[in-house]
Amino acid sequence: MQRFYNTKRDAGLPPRTIRYLHTVLHSALKQALKNQLVTRNVSEATTCPIGKARKMHPLTLEQTRQFLAVIKKDRWFPAMFLELGTGLRRGELLALRWRDFDLDAGVLHVRQGLVWVRNHDVTEGQGKTRLLIQEPKTDHSRRTIPIPAEIVDALKRHKAQQAQEKLLFGESYEDHRVILCQPNGKFIDPRNFTRYFDRLLKQAGLPHIRFHDGRHTFATLMLELDESPKTVQTMLGHSRIATTLDIYSHVSLDLEKRAAAKLNEALRG
Repeated sequence: MQRFYNTKRDAGLPPRTIRYLHTVLHSALKQALKNQLVTRNVSEATTCPIGKARKMHPLTLEQTRQFLAVIKKDRWFPAMFLELGTGLRRGELLALRWRDFDLDAGVLHVRQGLVWVRNHDVTEGQGKTRLLIQEPKTDHSRRTIPIPAEIVDALKRHKAQQAQEKLLFGESYEDHRVILCQPNGKFIDPRNFTRYFDRLLKQAGLPHIRFHDGRHTFATLMLELDESPKTVQTMLGHSRIATTLDIYSHVSLDLEKRAAAKLNEALRG
């Protein structure tokens, strides 16, 4: 089993993927041990490769303002504004339906995600995979998030534009009732959406970052505005606050320095 892991590592498989393989094998052998099919769980004697955490590159507050100002007239402005104002995962963002919004109350209910799945009903002209809306993997991913008033206004304008597009396409419009879709109503391919995000960054004269760094941007800005890590954890849908604190330790350190400076002033006073 160790040789198997080493071979996968040498072939260039990411450490995270190898750890997924280990999790499956470990669970299977654990059950086999309970059923007395094996004498011990040999996966416990293996060592999985340790991957380096990807470095985050969130936008600063000034860069975020610059980005939104430049793309304000773009069709996907509401999508980018919503991402930076909520920190949703890409699949969660693209699976949002109008019924998930309470525009009057200004809240968003995250209930599902858009994912590529294997198409078991392949017919002529269809691919091996297709986009589907699925339930979230964990209960923590189900959450209700308040939305800033300006984003609510942008979504209302987007809804009016979408209604016009629906009339224009008529019967050929594919109505999945999602908020963010192509002009003809079809789902947006997450990969194409990321490519469009890259083009908008370039258009705004900003350095290239991953789309996932938009999520990091939201969280970093929230923490820098002195919001509690527990609030940020809930809004991001993390199952444990330790995950939030571990990812954003660089921000929490700045907050701790600020707290120490305040305490210093209080003691001097």
